[in-house]
Amino acid sequence: MTQLRLPYYQLSASVIEPMRAALGALEKGPLDNIIIELVFLRVSQINGCAYCLDMHSKALRKADYPQGKLDQLAGWRVSHAYSDKERAALAWAESLTLIAATGAPDGDYEPLKAQFSDVEISELTFAIGLMNAFNRLAVGMRQ
Repeated sequence: MTQLRLPYYQLSASVIEPMRAALGALEKGPLDNIIIELVFLRVSQINGCAYCLDMHSKALRKADYPQGKLDQLAGWRVSHAYSDKERAALAWAESLTLIAATGAPDGDYEPLKAQFSDVEISELTFAIGLMNAFNRLAVGMRQ
């Protein structure tokens, strides 16, 4: 186990608390919490955040998300297990997480319109950004 570099959540409590409040607002918003957790898990896979992988896979299992779909998440593009809604959210999550390489193309954005309302797309985008921030904190500080 790697030692925590700094207790950032204590040192910067005035910064992390609004991030946690934003997370709480997303969980109470119109976006399905399963979609949020699924996106959080995929973003955390890409970013290699073991702490978040553990947390979000547990949350999905607790919500009775099928284990087979969890097992296939890294290969979701070639799996037939995911709905069109999940696929649109996962593509957007990957696109934004890897934005330096992807540039967030229309091909990843357009499918969202058929599956989500404008408010849900906005909140999904916030959720992806927030998880990337949490991942960078956890990985960077070795949480």
